[in-house]
Amino acid sequence: MNSAFSIQPMTDLHIDAALAIEQAGAPHPWTQGIFVDEIGQPDTRIYRVALMYDVVVGFGGAMLQLDEAHITNVAVVDQHRRHGIARALMVELMAAVIERGALAATLEVRVSNIGAQRLYHQFGFAPVGVRPKYYPDGEDAVIMWAHEVASPTFADRLRHLARHEASA
Repeated sequence: MNSAFSIQPMTDLHIDAALAIEQAGAPHPWTQGIFVDEIGQPDTRIYRVALMYDVVVGFGGAMLQLDEAHITNVAVVDQHRRHGIARALMVELMAAVIERGALAATLEVRVSNIGAQRLYHQFGFAPVGVRPKYYPDGEDAVIMWAHEVASPTFADRLRHLARHEASA
């Protein structure tokens, strides 16, 4: 499946497609203004899109703050889930934040989103707490952290996950 999609930097040309994915999958989606603002901060933001035959089928982003990264969003079109696209986006995002100096990474994920929690666990993220009523609909968020992401052990993990994608 990996040969059918590629991961590219997100540009203004991808915002409408990312917005459509966000609106289809999130109860309280980001706005166009948020996407424009996020990709307009290249010194502290990294955004990628997954393209399948030039069509955006997923996107992901990260924010850098000093030596920590925050995964802001990872989303894939429903009919293309479970094909390794989110994993490939995470490989690219984690490699990029490490290259830019991140030593640790964090994220929040819905308590009900077990599939995403499993994906993040593959990248060394572990739950450390809960943010009660974090989401606008009142659902709690699991706070997850991955430490020592610049270590040789984490580099091996990323290489393994990237190879898994290449063979998928």
